[in-house]
Amino acid sequence: MLRFSSVGCIMTTDCNVKYTSIHSALRKLKQPSSGSLHMMLNIAAIVIGIMILIWSSDQFVEGAASIARKLGVSQLIIGMTIVSIGTSAPEIVVSVMAALDGAGNLAVGNALGSNIANISLVLGITLLVAPLLLRSSYLNREFPLLFGVTVIGAILVVDGELDLFDGLVLLACLALALTKMARDAQQDNLIAEELTADHAAEMSASYPWLRFIGGALLLVASSRALVWGAANIADTLGVSELIIGLTIIAIGTSLPELAASVASAKKGHAEIALGNVLGSNLFNLLAVLPIPGLLAPLVLDTSVLTRDYPVMLALTALLGLALYLTFRQARAQQKPPIMGRVWGVILLLCSVCYYTALIIDTGYGL
Repeated sequence: MLRFSSVGCIMTTDCNVKYTSIHSALRKLKQPSSGSLHMMLNIAAIVIGIMILIWSSDQFVEGAASIARKLGVSQLIIGMTIVSIGTSAPEIVVSVMAALDGAGNLAVGNALGSNIANISLVLGITLLVAPLLLRSSYLNREFPLLFGVTVIGAILVVDGELDLFDGLVLLACLALALTKMARDAQQDNLIAEELTADHAAEMSASYPWLRFIGGALLLVASSRALVWGAANIADTLGVSELIIGLTIIAIGTSLPELAASVASAKKGHAEIALGNVLGSNLFNLLAVLPIPGLLAPLVLDTSVLTRDYPVMLALTALLGLALYLTFRQARAQQKPPIMGRVWGVILLLCSVCYYTALIIDTGYGL
């Protein structure tokens, strides 16, 4: 009995050791699998969210424009409000969802990152595809307005906070900017012409109410999925929500501008790209950036003041310098003002430097 008991004890102990080892091994196998599955779900939420966000924003704008036209609203008003602000709908809705989820810096990163991507990536790539014939209004009207708004934004956030007062000031600037743009458009009929040429589909959209309501609902749902996935990835990788907003979300929501600009350049209408960039950046600062401050006071990540806003301001100034030098050279040579591929290379190099700096700051470049 003693011998049998000893053997039994040995066998039992051996079985327990084997069971513990197998259980531990299985648990180790499950952990990476679970983590990988979680990461895949987050990536899928971001990719699908961006795709639906872009598509639903188009449906929303088309439906809203058709409804406004049927209600007798002038094309000028439609162009200056629904179409202009509607092109920034993805950024606006994503910022609202992020702010409501307590991820205000993600919303700020979305606004600043989109502006940086628009100038360095979108415009840079477009200029490589085709040189850009400039209109005098770019240098005399649109750019001064954008640069002035960029400086005002810097003054408001220099204290490291984005609060209700800052948001209201930016919204007031939006109203003033829309009024100025409307007056300018009445003088040269640019908005009416562009609206007729570029948004004919919106004016004749079928089922406008279905597109308007369905687009709005999908905008909310897709932006919710996008913010959820982005916040989870930031937490998993140990990077700030600001970085995710500056990169994944900002570049993702800038893809429509890039696709439209490159397509326009291939068709010989590269000048449309600069108009898109100037308009989009203006609305990102005046309609997207204020959102976190309007919903709840936000303490900005220190990198916003030391890295991201200065980069955006510098790129905006560089764009202004490019416009000035192009017009100056054209006047000297008595030729049309054409911004060449050299500026595209310069802007893309700026983009590479900035995103490299982001990678190094996160610690993944070490």
